[in-house]
Amino acid sequence: MDFQTKMLIISFAITVALGIIIVPILRKLKVGQIERDDGPESHLKKQGTPTMGGIIIMLGIIIVTIIAYVYYKTKDAELAKNLLPILGLTIGFGLIGFIDDFKKLVLKNTKGLKPSLKILGLLLISVMFILYLIKGLNIGTDTYIPILKEYIVLPIWCYIPFAILVILGTTNAVNLTDGIDGLSSSVCTIIITCLTVIATMLGVKEIIVYGAIAIGAVLGFLMFNIYPARTFMGDTGSLFLGGVVSGIALYLKMPLILLLIAIIPVIETISVIIQVTCFKKTGKRVFKMAPIHHHFELSGWKENKVVIAFSVVTLIACIVGLQII
Repeated sequence: MDFQTKMLIISFAITVALGIIIVPILRKLKVGQIERDDGPESHLKKQGTPTMGGIIIMLGIIIVTIIAYVYYKTKDAELAKNLLPILGLTIGFGLIGFIDDFKKLVLKNTKGLKPSLKILGLLLISVMFILYLIKGLNIGTDTYIPILKEYIVLPIWCYIPFAILVILGTTNAVNLTDGIDGLSSSVCTIIITCLTVIATMLGVKEIIVYGAIAIGAVLGFLMFNIYPARTFMGDTGSLFLGGVVSGIALYLKMPLILLLIAIIPVIETISVIIQVTCFKKTGKRVFKMAPIHHHFELSGWKENKVVIAFSVVTLIACIVGLQII
């Protein structure tokens, strides 16, 4: 059994153990989910379900990445060092989500973290990560164009805002996808697996290791998040996972592949844009509710059916994505 597989299994086991410990603590702290009054009626029974569960994923990945860092420090110092920037990006995003959740659920501040501060924090962390990739790791600004199957070198003044857009756009899309038990967890697991396979094809060892750790952690969390969910990830988890997906894609120089393999988060985002734009212009709604997973719920689909269907679409998109790179 290779080290990456061991890391996946260890990550899964540690995350499950963390879930067993943390979920009851969240329940005691009464950091329960607050459901929208205008949301699907079936979601009202979720009121009070512990959220902020994303801390389980975050701690699982941090612990196992530290284990991997210590293991590789003497065997492959370069690989060990290269694990740190992607971990830093994801921890930073997770902490911003945690602060937002903490203010809303523990301090009972319904507004949470001010949107301006939230965006500023995400922006600063994104810029630091991008600059470290370019200057610290000398990865460069070349970006792979899947259909053309070639790299193009972007001017740094163009690459930095492009990369920021990728990170913030992906994070927001994952956040919108987090609305049904197990949906975001399932979809992100498949996307991260696809990116890890790409890393294996390219021989990017640090991403193979980190991807395996992330897959194990999200699968471990899914044990508590699958329907009926015992905990929700909250912004802590959705921002963290958005950082994982976008950070890995940029590290691999393949952010454009996300338009295909992350098709569900992309569609979720587009559905919200269409709904808001049409309602503002015509006063009418295109979907029964946005993001689009709620539209299917209100159309009579059970939550599990939505999760399975969206996961299958993601899997097919990932298989196609692997064929065109």
